[in-house]
Amino acid sequence: MFMKLLKITKEYIHNRPRIKKTVGVILILIGLAAFFTPFTPGSWLAIIGIELLGVRILFFDKLKFWKINNKDSPL
Repeated sequence: MFMKLLKITKEYIHNRPRIKKTVGVILILIGLAAFFTPFTPGSWLAIIGIELLGVRILFFDKLKFWKINNKDSPL
């Protein structure tokens, strides 16, 4: 039952990017607040929020764009 609920939740969030971004930003804010308060063990939520926002993909696209514009680049 739990796995079915998890699957439905994943599909729902994946099909709605606006919700995914909102949840990502909320997790980052909670993680940063946990880092600067006595709730330090909760600061890992910021990393999950960053991954939900797809920062890794964002940086890859910027690197690819930079490489196309700078053809003399060693990358």
